[in-house]
Amino acid sequence: MTQAVHVDAVTKTFLSGSPKNLGTLALEKVGFDVADREFVSILGPSGCGKSTMLRMLAGIIPCAEGEIVVRGEKIFAPRDDVGLVFQTSNLLPWCTVCDNLRLGVEIRRGRKAALALDIIPMVRTLGLEGFENSFPHQLSGGMRQRVTIGQALLMEPALLLMDEPFGALDALTRDTLNMELLRLWQRNRKTVILVTHSIPEAILLS
Repeated sequence: MTQAVHVDAVTKTFLSGSPKNLGTLALEKVGFDVADREFVSILGPSGCGKSTMLRMLAGIIPCAEGEIVVRGEKIFAPRDDVGLVFQTSNLLPWCTVCDNLRLGVEIRRGRKAALALDIIPMVRTLGLEGFENSFPHQLSGGMRQRVTIGQALLMEPALLLMDEPFGALDALTRDTLNMELLRLWQRNRKTVILVTHSIPEAILLS
């Protein structure tokens, strides 16, 4: 299979700003490969550097040492073909579901491209029919997170990074969204890297 991600001896230290403190070592000589269209989970306890690794893959923060290659190119900055879903939904409260779904495309490709986008199929895929004109405060936590995932998918990323997207949800909602995420992946077959501290979630999805 084609290699989508290559991480080689990556190290990251967060400096404290104090000359007496050498900083906090978040990751040390981490390496792994992810094949194209593979669904991989990064599993570990809180504070072990999972989210840091994901942000380096997204090009948001640099690695101190080592090399990160995505789709054959070294990562030095954010890329249009990499999507990132955070732990919280971060939807704009004054925008409807449709407007929030279009937001990522609007930022990267312009408002004209966003308005021309047919988002009805994505609304159906996410199970949000009837809520197209609803605002975030009118949605449940699970529905808001579905909008966030749809927002990332509409940008058609080759690589989708997910940073504990269901960590703040109750167990029943989390299980439901895990099954929906699995269904979406089976339909679209994107390369996905999921950060989680849940062993059952990692086993189910990967």
